[in-house]
Amino acid sequence: MIKTRRGSRPHRPAILMAACLLFSLPILLPAAHAEDSDSVLRVVPQAGLRALDPHATTAYVTRNHGYMVYDTLFALDAALRPQPQMVEHVSVSDDGLTYDFTLRPGLAWHDGSPVTAEDCVASLRRWATRDAMGQRLMALTATLAALDEMRFQLTLTEPYGLVLESLGKLSATAPFIMPKRLAATPADTPVTEAIGSGPFVFDPAEWRAGDRAVYRRNTAYRPRTEPPSGAAGGKIVHVDRVEWLRMPDAATAAQALIAGEVDYLETPSPDLVPMLRASPGIAVDVLDPMGAIGILRPNHAAPPFDNQKARQALLWLVDQREYMQAAVGNPEFFGSCLSFYPCGSHLASDAGSAALAAKDIEHARALFTEAGVLGQTVAILQVTDVPSMSALALVAAQGLREAGMKVDLQAMDFAGAAARRASRAPVEQGGWSLLTTWMQAPDAANPIASIPMAAGCETAWFGWPCDAALETLRSDYARETDPAKRRDIAIAIQERNFASTVTHIPVGTWFNPVAYRDSLKGLIKAPVLILWNVEKSAKG
Repeated sequence: MIKTRRGSRPHRPAILMAACLLFSLPILLPAAHAEDSDSVLRVVPQAGLRALDPHATTAYVTRNHGYMVYDTLFALDAALRPQPQMVEHVSVSDDGLTYDFTLRPGLAWHDGSPVTAEDCVASLRRWATRDAMGQRLMALTATLAALDEMRFQLTLTEPYGLVLESLGKLSATAPFIMPKRLAATPADTPVTEAIGSGPFVFDPAEWRAGDRAVYRRNTAYRPRTEPPSGAAGGKIVHVDRVEWLRMPDAATAAQALIAGEVDYLETPSPDLVPMLRASPGIAVDVLDPMGAIGILRPNHAAPPFDNQKARQALLWLVDQREYMQAAVGNPEFFGSCLSFYPCGSHLASDAGSAALAAKDIEHARALFTEAGVLGQTVAILQVTDVPSMSALALVAAQGLREAGMKVDLQAMDFAGAAARRASRAPVEQGGWSLLTTWMQAPDAANPIASIPMAAGCETAWFGWPCDAALETLRSDYARETDPAKRRDIAIAIQERNFASTVTHIPVGTWFNPVAYRDSLKGLIKAPVLILWNVEKSAKG
């Protein structure tokens, strides 16, 4: 059964703890200046912006930076349907092999030069070397070339059902379009100059990596005429300046919001939400209706989870409510979902999920015994500076201990885990067995978009699942043009993944609230941070 639980009342101890945390800390921001007005929007982002190249990383903060600075050929609306963005017109041949794209007139880079079809071709080629959907698209591409300044053409070797969905991919890694001179940079070399054609202009002089980023309204931007919907539609900017101000301490950020020193918290601590709601002038809302999915990722390339039965045992150790209670705490903001695809999406199904539906420690122990690994050490990467990831690791560790496994919790910061996860060495030589992470729902929207679903061995994401049959099914999904048949294939992929491969394990869905001054109007519901359409009145 697929279900999502929301709406429970927060516990009073959480309210008291939040209040104590809040009022025990001083405000660290300087007092607001007289020149501050409704033309400046101050945002506390989920993380500090350290990397500027949205093709080179899957970090969500860099993706959000991409939506400020760049534009895309297509964009997904609120229903996750691709809509034209930079493209004015697209035509498809009767055989489904040739796509002709014409750009909107008047598109210009932030340095004043015009956007051309060659810029688009170069950007797509660079993006496709790093993105799973892009790689699939290019594998079926015969030619991709500019026809003139405003038009380019994509010719396929066979029909492909996800062309526009690929060009409008919403999240990591989104196909942002950049000037050809930047797109010519090898994909494994990060671009350090942020020149786009989007609604905001990045100010490199005010950037302090990991601490502060400043954007100014692109006065030359020509928005589409359609109303905004998700990442699609008209991108109308109502403020002159946006400042991203990193505040690692959640209580300090909340206090700054209440004091009116910042306008928007992208990820307030759930423990502080009751207190924020009770504060005059503050609104709390969920702008991402599909939420985020917590996952366990076993290492298929090293013991004990190179054994299929050991991976299946992990499924029987999961109670999604336990994981979400630890990672999120407030039941209002989490739910269960027994699917590899986001609940509420058209592909969601509980097919094959029996092992995930009922925690059974003894059954897990039996599977570990059958695999011949009972009592072996499981090295878990515990990311201590991301509380949700740390909490997921602690719950996983407890379940493994109860099932008779030895656990080695490897505590480290996110940067350390990001480096460690690339190791394919055995545990005793510095490798790892299990990591915890999360992804926003659009990144799991289908078997091609889902990075952890790939099972191409060495070419797969960290953990390196290896299943030729699953990869064949994913290829079948990508090639199928009939939506109903695609859904059947997606369900077959899920059933095989639960029964055999276990590329990863979904451990629950949570819905990150945002908090903001109620002087802000026009916030758009979307899985990404969108700051166009936002108006700030003098009240705030």
